[in-house]
Amino acid sequence: MANREKNKKALLDLAKLPENNSCADCGAPDPDWASYKLGIFVCLNCSGTHRNLSNVSRVKSIRLDFWDDDLVQNLLFHINLIGVVFPVTERFHVKFMKANGNKVAKEFYEKFVPAFYYRPQQDDCEVLREQWIRAKYERQEFTEEKNLLAYSSGIYEGVLWKKGKDNGQFLKRKFVLSEQDFSLKYYKEDESKGPKAVISVKNLNATFQPQKIGHAHGLQITYCVEDHTRNLFVYHESGQEIVNWFNVIRATRFVYLKTAFPTATDSELLPWITRRYLKEGYMEKTGPLQREPFKKRWFILDAMDRKLLYFKTQLDAVELGVIFIGTENHGYSVRESVPKGTRGNKWKCGVTMETPDRQFVFMCEQERERNEWLEALRQVISKPMLPQDYTTEANIRRRR
Repeated sequence: MANREKNKKALLDLAKLPENNSCADCGAPDPDWASYKLGIFVCLNCSGTHRNLSNVSRVKSIRLDFWDDDLVQNLLFHINLIGVVFPVTERFHVKFMKANGNKVAKEFYEKFVPAFYYRPQQDDCEVLREQWIRAKYERQEFTEEKNLLAYSSGIYEGVLWKKGKDNGQFLKRKFVLSEQDFSLKYYKEDESKGPKAVISVKNLNATFQPQKIGHAHGLQITYCVEDHTRNLFVYHESGQEIVNWFNVIRATRFVYLKTAFPTATDSELLPWITRRYLKEGYMEKTGPLQREPFKKRWFILDAMDRKLLYFKTQLDAVELGVIFIGTENHGYSVRESVPKGTRGNKWKCGVTMETPDRQFVFMCEQERERNEWLEALRQVISKPMLPQDYTTEANIRRRR
């Protein structure tokens, strides 16, 4: 019992160190699991993936599981304990501990992670987190620079399941991503007829949408055609393959951005490669006179482009409309409201958004959802406008 309590205390002390107080894989705070084969601390979610990698990782709870002396010493062999004072009997391990730990593990397993490669966070979907862990420890993709050829070959092709525009069925389609002309093409059954669509990566975005698409590996690809937004919904049975597609898209976008903005730094370009949308969900919307019946629409708030897009359903290929969101100094604001005399609305929690051109009224089903929309819209309004935002605003106004 004495050893059990001593070992538990040693592990808890290790987990509090700056080197170990966040998950080694997703950055979640206060991890309470550890891999005693890799010498890293991980969160509960990431520990699930490590359990499936028994050939390279073995995990135990640092609070609930029993750690015998051999396991603790094996873990301590990898852990950085700079600044921790040990009894004489443990000093033998200090020389190893000072040269190892979470930090050193990261330096080894993530040594050649490309700048464009997406490093998942704790709130990312499971397939992103799982494939990041497998890429690091199982496939060791980032330990040698030569392993990155798949992302830097300049062309990537394969078959994805794509949602049809009309019938909603997913059909196999060949996709080709080319860095040479910065395009994404996809083909129907007869490739001799040429591509069904040629999509420029200039305004392309990709984001994982497993719940919306109804598949754990669902990916939404969004792009612009003549200032109108379109969506492709795709998936692949292999988690590794769909994450490869995601990161190859990011690689191609990164090269395009470096070409288009040669003086920008990598840190300035990285947020623009791909991005998650700030807020999505259904709201009811009325027309410009506010006497038209409310209709239920799926809204997407793209904070980077300052756009509020709306679609008939969440899996529509083409947007019905878009609202630019500027700053308060330019006449944009949003507030909670209780509209009177409205027709056709089933929901009662109102949001009113003022723009220089017109007033928009939306209705949310619940107060919580209204508050989330208000917070998200105010976040965009509070951001200063960039030079390209004025072009976006002018293009949207010109559509009306």
